[in-house]
Amino acid sequence: MQSYFWVKTFHIVFVVAWMAAVFYLPRILVNIAEAAGQAQVGQRLQLMGRRLYGFGHVMFGLAFVLGLVLWLGYRVLPDFPTMVAPGAAGWLHAKLGLVALLLVYFIFTGRWLKGVDSGRALPSSRALRWFNELPLVLFIAIVYLVLAKPF
Repeated sequence: MQSYFWVKTFHIVFVVAWMAAVFYLPRILVNIAEAAGQAQVGQRLQLMGRRLYGFGHVMFGLAFVLGLVLWLGYRVLPDFPTMVAPGAAGWLHAKLGLVALLLVYFIFTGRWLKGVDSGRALPSSRALRWFNELPLVLFIAIVYLVLAKPF
């Protein structure tokens, strides 16, 4: 049972680290859009964005692997409980669907960053600010599903 809590603890830590990257990468894009004409500032922000994007992928990968252990570990590890009761996994499927949307959002943001590296223009900083609010709505829904397990 103790191993379950360690796996769950690290899963949550890596999810939080990934969400930090999901929330901050669009902010870097806003700053890049507002730093037009300031080459050194733009280059520094692009470097920060590339590093954050790589960090985010690593954190997502670790959270994903540990999530699989939480979901399926009871089949392999002795005395490892499952977080999903038989026949009551609807909330988990909804959560995984929303996590997939967050991953698509993160990759889309990374594509914008890579586009800046190759000289493509970004949307306006105002549009990017609105775009930056989308993951919060998804994250709130995910946390609700995990805590309430409504179906």
